[in-house]
Amino acid sequence: MTVIRPSSISGITSITAQGGDINVFRADGTAADATLNNITSGIITATTFKGAVEGNVTGAVTGNVTGNVTGNATGLSGNPSINTTGIVTATSFVPTTGQLSHRNLVINGDMRVAQRGTSTTSNANFCVDRFMCLFGGTDESPTYAQVNVQPNTSPYTLGFRKALKITNGNQTGGAGTNDYVAIDYRIESQDIANSGWNYTSSSSFITLSYWVKSSVAQNFYVTLKTDDGTDQNYAFETGSLTANTWTKITKKIPGNSSLQFDDDNGEGLRFRFVAFRGTDKTSSSYTLNTWSAYNSSARMPDNTSTWYTTNDATFEITGVQLEVGNVSTPFEHRSFGEQLLRCQRYYQQLVVAQGNAGIGILRGSNSNNFQQLANIPQIVRMRAAASGAVVSSNSRINCRRLNGSSSNITADLSFAGGSADHATVSFRFTGTTPGQFANTEPYVCWEEQRGSIVISQEAEL
Repeated sequence: MTVIRPSSISGITSITAQGGDINVFRADGTAADATLNNITSGIITATTFKGAVEGNVTGAVTGNVTGNVTGNATGLSGNPSINTTGIVTATSFVPTTGQLSHRNLVINGDMRVAQRGTSTTSNANFCVDRFMCLFGGTDESPTYAQVNVQPNTSPYTLGFRKALKITNGNQTGGAGTNDYVAIDYRIESQDIANSGWNYTSSSSFITLSYWVKSSVAQNFYVTLKTDDGTDQNYAFETGSLTANTWTKITKKIPGNSSLQFDDDNGEGLRFRFVAFRGTDKTSSSYTLNTWSAYNSSARMPDNTSTWYTTNDATFEITGVQLEVGNVSTPFEHRSFGEQLLRCQRYYQQLVVAQGNAGIGILRGSNSNNFQQLANIPQIVRMRAAASGAVVSSNSRINCRRLNGSSSNITADLSFAGGSADHATVSFRFTGTTPGQFANTEPYVCWEEQRGSIVISQEAEL
């Protein structure tokens, strides 16, 4: 449609161009500097609007907006997402939920820290820190291991280099009613209570996200359980996974008026990634995606047993993040050093003596089997009173009385607890050679090239 040199056009309720643009020309055929304005009502519809748009735009805008947007953008509602490859500049960024850093309530969610070792076949043990390996009723123990994330996979491109992997044993007896294989993560109650989650409100959320890969294509379950007040349970499913393919799982979890989290260092919330659970703890009538009073015999729906009855089936997870809010944000990568320090609140290893290095001065006792509080600080204060053990091959140490009047006494060192404030450790000295420690006399102790003495301390939930 072409309009040539109009002085005005009125009384037209609509203009339709058949298969083309609407153009305004001068009488000589050149393009006119014309403006269509003062359109105070009605709707202008077109396949595209080209060129700059100046002035105010009110009402709903759907679809993509490209180019520069200047001026004020108000009325963005409905939780819209703004995606840009350019730069967003603002005076301040103020999140309405969560925070800009330390959003992730999970420690070691990228599976990099493994202080105890990189594999285990023991139940209720740890391979990577903070993620407990759980199984029972098996014919052959599964193997839990810290493994490399392979290049050219989705998690790898997002910065993940390690994963926690379960390799199933050969369950020749089939799927028993009390058989199970799972991974647990447990959070202190005070960390939930102070997280900013209004957990008693059903309109306030936490969001769990993680990457998972299974060698068997099937559905899996994840359960959450609270530990304060009346225990509550929540379960959801992953949906059927594609075999040998990493899949990102994201789950928004609402609060509930029955939830309680005390402001203390006890267990507050655990979530369990279930590879298989026998029917003694499941129910065909269980309702997913809702909080309910914890029932030990009905924690989730009945499980598909294909993975469990497949010899050497594998199950891997990485990138575990739990954050306050109803959306999943990109994984919060932290330095290895920061993750290690956070893990050491729950488990740490102290090198007590190494290569002729002394461990300080102690006061002897009349007994050759006595406990001594050593002035050796823990790396970080632990969550609670720790249990401990010598985890090195050597535990023997040399001791000599400071007045020089006696020969060396050798003793075996063992862990005997810690101080009341969980800040320093106590050792037990058990003499192994003739002679006896003199009561209240000072002794200096050192390791005589037998090998380092390493003591573990554990305060896991």
